[in-house]
Amino acid sequence: MTETPEDYRATFLYAKAKGLKLLCANPDIVVDLGDKRIYCAGALAALYSEMGGESLYFGKPHPPIYDLARRRLAEMSGLAPDSSGTLAVGDGIGTDIQGGMGEGIDTLFITGGIAADAFGPDAENPDPDLLEGWLADRTMGPTWAMGKLR
Repeated sequence: MTETPEDYRATFLYAKAKGLKLLCANPDIVVDLGDKRIYCAGALAALYSEMGGESLYFGKPHPPIYDLARRRLAEMSGLAPDSSGTLAVGDGIGTDIQGGMGEGIDTLFITGGIAADAFGPDAENPDPDLLEGWLADRTMGPTWAMGKLR
């Protein structure tokens, strides 16, 4: 809850010296836990890679997680999942939305999450002009956006 990626530097130096790979199942850099923002596994994997270690990513936006989800849906339903009936929802533009877009899935960007401060003072009603500029800077175009899930 209070650690930063730098707290892992010594451990990562040892792991790198041993030639170990880091498995990152959740590439989010930060997450909100209640009213507290904490570093997530993606921040650790980024530091390990920056130090010259090898990080393997399996969570969104990387394809293996979507392949797994499709296989699980097929097992549960007995039907082949259809991307046209799938929606990727999340507040992470570089994970949730990028992943959905990369898979050809409609996306719903929750603006009242980790980037809420960028869209004006009312998290329930993001300023359209601020949102448009912010998305343009990131070359992302989610299908839809809304302040919060209700």
